[in-house]
This record gives sequence, C-alpha cells and structure tokens, in this order.
Amino acid sequence: MVDATENLDQLTINTIRALCMDAVQKANSGHPGAPMGLAPAAYVLFKKFLKHHPQNPAWIDRDRFVLSGGHASSLLYSLLYLFGYGLDLDDLKNFRQWGSRTPGHPEYGETPGVETTTGPLGQGIANAVGMAIAESHLAARFNKDDHALIDHHTFCMCGDGDLMEGVAMEAVSLAGHLGLGKLILIYDDNQITIEGATDIAFTENVADKFTAMNWHVTELANGNDLTAIQAAIQAGKEETDRPSLIKIRTHIAYGSPNKQDTADAHGAPLGDEEIRVVKKFYGLPEDLTFHVPEAVLNHTRNAMASGENLENGWQDVFSAYKKAYPEDAALFVDAVSGFLTKDWDKDIPEFSTSDAPVATRAASGKVLNAIAPNLPSLMGGSADLAPSNKTYLTCSGEFQKNDRNGRNIRFGVREHAMGAVLAGMYLHSGVRPYGGTFLVFADYMRPAIRLASLMNLPLIYVFTHDSVAVGEDGPTHQPVEHLAALRAIPGLHVVRPADANETAQAWKQALTTSNGPTALILSRQKLPVLDMSKRDGEFQYGAYAIQNRGKDADLILIATGSEVHISLKAAEILEKEHHIQTSVVSMPSWEWFEKAPAPYRARILPSEVTCRLAVEAGIGMGWEKYVGQNGAVVSIERFGASAPGGEVLEQLGMSVDNVVNQALSLVNG
Repeated sequence: MVDATENLDQLTINTIRALCMDAVQKANSGHPGAPMGLAPAAYVLFKKFLKHHPQNPAWIDRDRFVLSGGHASSLLYSLLYLFGYGLDLDDLKNFRQWGSRTPGHPEYGETPGVETTTGPLGQGIANAVGMAIAESHLAARFNKDDHALIDHHTFCMCGDGDLMEGVAMEAVSLAGHLGLGKLILIYDDNQITIEGATDIAFTENVADKFTAMNWHVTELANGNDLTAIQAAIQAGKEETDRPSLIKIRTHIAYGSPNKQDTADAHGAPLGDEEIRVVKKFYGLPEDLTFHVPEAVLNHTRNAMASGENLENGWQDVFSAYKKAYPEDAALFVDAVSGFLTKDWDKDIPEFSTSDAPVATRAASGKVLNAIAPNLPSLMGGSADLAPSNKTYLTCSGEFQKNDRNGRNIRFGVREHAMGAVLAGMYLHSGVRPYGGTFLVFADYMRPAIRLASLMNLPLIYVFTHDSVAVGEDGPTHQPVEHLAALRAIPGLHVVRPADANETAQAWKQALTTSNGPTALILSRQKLPVLDMSKRDGEFQYGAYAIQNRGKDADLILIATGSEVHISLKAAEILEKEHHIQTSVVSMPSWEWFEKAPAPYRARILPSEVTCRLAVEAGIGMGWEKYVGQNGAVVSIERFGASAPGGEVLEQLGMSVDNVVNQALSLVNG
C-alpha cells in the first residue's frame, strides 16, 4: 500500500488519479488507465515547472501544454480544477455529458486552459510544434537585449498511439530540423494500446529514432520517480539547440490489481469495486467519490497567486518595453491580438481586362506579396511546392534554425503536419498562418483542416492546380472529388475565384474572416480578367451575376473558377444564336452565399427562373441545392487522364459547345 500521507506530493498525485477514476466511472465512459499512469509526470510539470496564470489562461508569455493523447482528458480536467482554472467538482462530475465543460476529448474554447482540440492521435504533437515555431519567431522579432517579451516553453504529452501516426513523425522530423529547443515532449511509454500490448505492431527503438531526428532524449525507467521526472524536465529546459523527448516507462491503470498493464484499462471504467481496491492501495478513503483533501487544494491553488506574480512581473517588463520601443510595442499588440495592421491592404493590386490572362495561382502570389510587407504577422509556406503555389514572401527570409526572423517556412513534403502546425501557430497567437499545396493533396491534410474548422481557426489554405486542367501529370494529380469533399467540412470556407480580381478579393476576405479557415482553390491555367462593368452583386456574398437577366431570364448558368469563362462564352452563343435570355452567375463560395441576406440570394438566383445549369470541373455532388429539380450540372464524374490540360477539359465535357448543348437540352426539354 502507498502511504499517501507520507508527503503532500504523493497525496496530490493520488488525488488526481482518484478524480480521473471517479469521473470516468460516473460517466460510464472514458479512459482511466493513461491518466493513472501519467499523473506523477503531469503533477511535476504543473507544480514544479509550468509557467502559467490559471486565472488568465490567455496570458501571452505562459508555457503551453498540449495533451496530444486527448483520450486522457480526465487527467487534464483534474489538473485544471486543482490548479484553479475555474472548473469545479461539478464539472468533473459532468464529464462527457451534454453541454459540459469537460467533453470526452479536450475542445479548444470549451474549457479554460485547453490550448487545442485533441483526440485524433498525433495531431497534438504537430500543434505543439506550431506553437514552438510561433514562440521562437515572436521572440526573434520582438525581444530586445534588455527586454524579453516572449520566453516560454511548449510542453506536450503523448502516448504510443501518437507516435505511430504519420502526422506525428512528420512534425517530429520538422521540429528536429528546425532545432526547436523550447519544445519538450513527454512520452507516456505504457506499452498498451486498445488491441493489447504495443509489441503486436510497434517494436521500433523510439529513443534512437528521435536521436536520429536531432532530438535530445532522456529515458526514465520508473514513471513514479518524481525526482527523476523533475531532473529530466529540467534537462529538457536546459537543452536549447534541440527539442527534447522524455520517454517515461509508466503503467496503465497503476495500482489496479486486475487492470494494471492490460488493454482493458485503456477505454472503459474500472468498476466500483475495482476503484475501491485501488483507492485503498493509494491510501485514500475507499467510500468517497470526488474527494479532494483540503491540503491538496491549498497546495495546488498556490499556482493562482504565483501565476499572478509571474504575469505582473511580465507586465512590468512590457510597460518598460512600451516606453523604450513604442512602435514595436504597438506591432506586438496588433500581432498577439490578431489585429490587422493599419493599411495592410493598401497595396493589393487591381487587374484590368487589358491585362494578359493570368492563372489565379499567379495572381494569388502577387496579392500575397502585396499584403506581406504591410502585414508583418503573415507567415507561412508550402509543402515543398512554393514555386508552384506562389506562396513565397519575397519581403522576408526563411524561418530556419539559424534565423527565426524569417516568415517563409519550408514545411517539406509534409502536408498533414503542415496543416496541424498552422493550427498550432495560430493557437499560440502572434502570427497569421497560411500554407499551400496542390488541391489533390488536400486529402493528406484533411484531418487537420477538419480540426481547424472545429476550432473556428481563421487559417488560410492555398490549394493550386485546381482541376483536370493540370494536364499531363494525369489523374493522380487531377482533383475531381476534392471540392465536394472540402465543402462537406462544416465551418470551412471554400473559395474558387474565377480571375485575378476575384482572387484579390478572396485574399482580402479570408484575412478579415475570424470564424473559420478559408481554402483558396486556384488554377494552374491562365484565365482572362473578367469585365465587371455590368456586375450585379458583391463578391463578399459568395455569388454575383456577371450578366443578370433577372426574373425574365430563360436560363441561369452558375459556375466557379475557370468554368465561369466557359459559361460566359456559352451564354453569348445561347443569346445570339438561340435567343435564350441567359444570366451568368459566378459563385466562388457556397458558404459565403449561404450567409448572404435572403433578399440578395433571391436577386442572384430568382425563384421564378427554375431552368438552371451549374458548370464545374469536378463531381456535381451538392449542386442540386442550387439548380433544383428542373436544373442540371455539367460536371466530371470520373477520374481524369494524362494529356494536355486543354484536351482533357474538352474530352471530359468542360467546353463551350458542351455547355451550350446541355443548356439547349435543358431549356427545350
């Protein structure tokens, strides 16, 4: 039996374990095993090391803590309650219940102290890498020899499952390359997964693997050795040139005579009788649930006063900084508050119909580089495709180990990690991230896009090479189903501009959007600049009429991207040769259009005109909402082919002649 009264540290650790068991048992759902094994390391981190102010979880110079293994959420909630983040015992008792502040996996914005939404394994590690990137960049940008505004660490707890995920390895590799010395990863090596012992699928030497990726590695044989844990974290903090891994051998469901070191303890309550036995082993009252000794609460709630002192000290530093460096202080406030710097958009170019045709990816690059000098918080890169995505900022250098000032990030061929790193950068605050790749590879980062949408993070994804017009690279690189797949994600704004000016407007609206990410879908092929002299409506509403015949129209053509130009040419033929009054609507964003005022939507798509034809170089799924029962869709319902882009478009029906023929069939049908 553990003598829990022997010292306050052990009593606190066992109290944390008991709270986790009780929360899972009351919910009759959850994961008790990992929190029981991790409690000592989590306690040492929160009590001995974490620089935080529980009463102000948003303090900019706090240490960040990410629980990548989000299934162990009862551990995080117990810590947040004990250390004074505003949770109470009723929150723990409502674990996993509707409307509670303690959902099954940590959710950003739902619980004070939760830095990011975790649960899909591995992504929390990549989020933490993003936070460490933002910390080091802001420190390089704003710190002075005599005033350090940014100086904190990012801690992340993960398990075996996290390290099996590809996204984690992508992120770990990037962090090692960048030498993120203020990133510390605590690895819960409990050697158990849902299916059983990890050695049924996972036998690699994790320590050697991390060492090979330029990480500082410490291995601990006993997850209950508080002195060793403290020394390992301290060593990680002292290592400034490499990120640190602390590999701790723990025991899942520690103290449970029937469940310790078994897969049964991973994702199910232990049961009332087993919990009684475990509490006895811990030296805690067997018949009390959610019991917190007063000494424990006083011990942990000291963090509230110490945190206040830490932040007050930082405020003194910032006050002196404002006097010494007023311009930098103003930029710092803009950056960490998410404000757009004054006149950030003053140099966004306007394009003319007399200009040569330009690919929207190229227009995007021009717009991005017009914004960047005036918006110093803008920072991002590409997954090894910057020359194609046009995402490189010419006004800045590269963010590398030897230069933290650079705003261009070389993510390498790591799309999934890039997506999750961008989220971590934004969650840290101080930077406005963007990332680019080909649209077809949005599949590789979809889980990260989904979580960013869930958290309402205003990230910007630059997806170029938007259709089968990619051409000779063939169907592996020609997106067909991707627009529909992205539109299916709640909260994601998908924008496919038709020309250079729409692209400029798309960037402007994306950067002023605060309620979710934006995916810019951009062409490889060159497109003419549209004549907007007769435009009816506003781009910001997601759709407008380039040619509007109102309620008298016989037909409405609705298109996005390059197909807007096909539709305009088709409309000209339909009107001149067939006397069919045709409206043409550019609909760059379904999501924005759905949020437009109802009268506006009725003007752009009048209900009286039921003959509607949508045109888009992708699958037609979803367009039924806009074309209705009497409408049709010119779409591509198969994979593409390897050939010149124009020929592929023609062969697959993305041609003026096919649109005209389909329209005639519809009108005369």
